[in-house]
Amino acid sequence: MRVEETTYFYEMTDRSVQRPGRSPPEGAAIVRAEAPCPHLNRYLYVAVGHGWWWVDRLAWTPERWLEVVGREGYETWVASVRGTPCGYFELDRREASGGGRETSIEQFGLLPAFVGRGLGGWLLTECLKLAWADEPDRVVLHTSSLDHPAARANYEARGFTLVRTETHEKDLPDPPPGPWGCLQGG
Repeated sequence: MRVEETTYFYEMTDRSVQRPGRSPPEGAAIVRAEAPCPHLNRYLYVAVGHGWWWVDRLAWTPERWLEVVGREGYETWVASVRGTPCGYFELDRREASGGGRETSIEQFGLLPAFVGRGLGGWLLTECLKLAWADEPDRVVLHTSSLDHPAARANYEARGFTLVRTETHEKDLPDPPPGPWGCLQGG
């Protein structure tokens, strides 16, 4: 199926504009996945993104996943509530194309069972604390019109500024891929 997708590019150039989300729920924790593990990142990508057309990485081989998540400066952080994974984010600390240093929030999201509980603001607040930890010149991220409807509002509520948009046609699978593969729907 062919659709029109708009990509929204955000940045934060001063950590002082951050606005925190809700306090963490009881039993909440965030842990860095210290050992690069393609299977973990793919699991999180599919579990979080299957309902929002996160399809760009689905065809990646384990080697490609490891190439990305094992790169120096790349970090995976997993959030949990009372021991159950509830979301994650990936940070890429790198040199900016125009010079200076930036941290890119490459992936960010909650597992479906935890959406709508007020955890998105808390998780993004924690993500930003870690993104600014090595004092980059800016923190960037992008989302799209195919992502969760509350994503942009969360980014803007935490202090991100929209810097540009791009619209293009995109081919998507029909029906959307699910986390259960061939078991989906049955």
